[in-house]
Amino acid sequence: MNRDTIRLYTRQNDKTLYQLKNKGRIINNRSYVRLHFGDIADFFLESYDWYTSEACKLLEKPSDAELPIWCSISEKNCLKPIEGTVVYILDVPKDKVLYFNDQKWDYVLNRFYLPKDEDDRIEYEKHINSLGICPTRLSLIDSYKFMIGKFKGMFPEEERRIKESWKRTFDVGDLNNLDIFSVCGNLWEIKKEWVKHIVYPGDDLFKYI
Repeated sequence: MNRDTIRLYTRQNDKTLYQLKNKGRIINNRSYVRLHFGDIADFFLESYDWYTSEACKLLEKPSDAELPIWCSISEKNCLKPIEGTVVYILDVPKDKVLYFNDQKWDYVLNRFYLPKDEDDRIEYEKHINSLGICPTRLSLIDSYKFMIGKFKGMFPEEERRIKESWKRTFDVGDLNNLDIFSVCGNLWEIKKEWVKHIVYPGDDLFKYI
């Protein structure tokens, strides 16, 4: 690994080995999400589609890649290989990686407003209560009601406000001092030449570190 690359770790279905062997690269697409999540796939795809739309503005996407590939930035936070999966240890050019905060991503998945800080959370809660739409006091976790709950479609400006807040998912702080337990890396593809090791179930991930 050199100064122009970063080491990443990602657990993927072992069927991706065929992509890697036959096409020299791995990409992600919507059909994989449908296979993985089944009946609730549409809910997750809505979040992934938002992410993809925003991520394209920050890092150019190959035309045939439909969704990003999630990666850990440290072996300490990497999912270990289990049956039906492998872990790819990668050395990726830094300009091919888009960082995001995985903890903030939960706000997107749950359709919550993502506050900038505690002061913003307080101000947001004051704002939604000032709308006078509920007899009881609303909190940040009630913000999903604008997206998928009883207020859906009634307050388009609030929906826009919530979606705009999700862009903070890409705020990860100092790139030279990333939090390995909250920051992840996303790739649009995995090229064969980036793969340094493939870890199979039962193998010791740490022997490759």
